Amino acid sequence: MFTDDEHFDCAALAILARSFVEMNALPQVPNMSKLLTEAFLPKWRGAGGQQPAMYKAITAVCLVRQIVGAVFAAVLMLGGHAKAGEPLRVGKAVPEAFSFVPLDIGIEEGIFTKNALDVRPTAFAGDAKLQQAMAADGIDVALGSGPGMAFIVKGSPVKAIAAMAGPPLLLAIVVRPDGPKTVDDLKGRRVSVSTAGSLTAWLVGQTARRQGWGPRGIEIEPMGAMPGQIAALKRGDIDGAIMDIGNAFDLEKKGEGRILVRFTDIKDFIIHVIYATNKAIANRPADLRNFVKGWFETIAFMRSHKDETVKIAAPVMGKDAGITGRTYDELMPMFSDNGKFSQAALDVLAKSWVELGTLPAEPDLKTLYTEQFLPR
Repeated sequence: MFTDDEHFDCAALAILARSFVEMNALPQVPNMSKLLTEAFLPKWRGAGGQQPAMYKAITAVCLVRQIVGAVFAAVLMLGGHAKAGEPLRVGKAVPEAFSFVPLDIGIEEGIFTKNALDVRPTAFAGDAKLQQAMAADGIDVALGSGPGMAFIVKGSPVKAIAAMAGPPLLLAIVVRPDGPKTVDDLKGRRVSVSTAGSLTAWLVGQTARRQGWGPRGIEIEPMGAMPGQIAALKRGDIDGAIMDIGNAFDLEKKGEGRILVRFTDIKDFIIHVIYATNKAIANRPADLRNFVKGWFETIAFMRSHKDETVKIAAPVMGKDAGITGRTYDELMPMFSDNGKFSQAALDVLAKSWVELGTLPAEPDLKTLYTEQFLPR
């Protein structure tokens, strides 16, 4: 595949030039002669030190060779500005939770496409990893937790743009069949969460605090992705794991786990929000508005199309239709239809960050979110 003369192949470069336009990397084929130079390549000299006429002809015909490196550089330099058709990179805090299935439904049903978006999904192993990806400009939009808004206070270059779900109906603390019998038995026990500072860590800390043990009355074990947590639970490495209700139902069905704690009594809450990076807010406001619009159109579709939703969600969640259908029935009520931030729910979050030691003081909540992208 290596060249012996370092010269650009004009036919190959012509194909590349067309592809940049077809993929919306550039609005039109550039003036290629201005982009590259072969001035530094070894000179081909014939007898008497003169360039053969054939070489001069090839050089003239293949001026097109001077495209690739500079075009790629131009594309990279344009990276800070949204271009027509530019993909919107959307991250999910975890891959299998039903909370984030609307992203898959919207893509599969063409709802985001109808809103002029090319959505590219990526899944992570918890809120902390998701926030790191946003900070590194790896994604533009993130589907994460309400408690994760504390990362903004700590310097994460993002803002919450929609409150997508309220009460924490999604999650449950699961133990082995022979494990703790009541919530009182969790004192001093080890319960796994996805990452430190995540929604799951928040709920375990809240469980301990509500029992009067303080936020560290239950030993929190950040363990990343759910398959590893379930394996640790089965081995007895931990005493419990907080997980999405779909996984909890599945373990109960198999006789491998038992739901010990649900959080259905927590009403004023924001379990999940949609985040956007500050860069996307500055450079791609129309795309963000279209994404939020497509999201809530997807929620409306899901409410009226259970069978279609279950069919798409089941392989995403890795569960059978029965478990997925049961999860649908349990969790659809938690989704917001408008994305507005409840002041009472925000106040609960702000107070909890101090109580759990996440932040030293309650922040100015108005700096953490915006409603400018919500449907009017």
